[in-house]
Amino acid sequence: MIRKEVFIGFIVGLIANGIGLILAIFIFGNGDGIETTIQQSIAQGFFNKLVSIGAVLNLIAFFLFIKLKRDYRARGVILATILIAIVTFLINFI
Repeated sequence: MIRKEVFIGFIVGLIANGIGLILAIFIFGNGDGIETTIQQSIAQGFFNKLVSIGAVLNLIAFFLFIKLKRDYRARGVILATILIAIVTFLINFI
């Protein structure tokens, strides 16, 4: 039961970050496609900033789960945020 709740929170965290990333690309992008903007941001070194802006939706999901007393789902959102931070770090430095 607990693993299921953490997994649901993890999936919500990944989806929220993905949606946040797409919103950040639409807001701060230069009108190119999503794939082109991601490739340019990786090449120019600001991909981590786009992902960080996208993580704002994770913050909203986290506090929503805390308010609804879904602590294990909130843990899943935190785990998703940590995983995304590690992956972003690896993309930038490898």
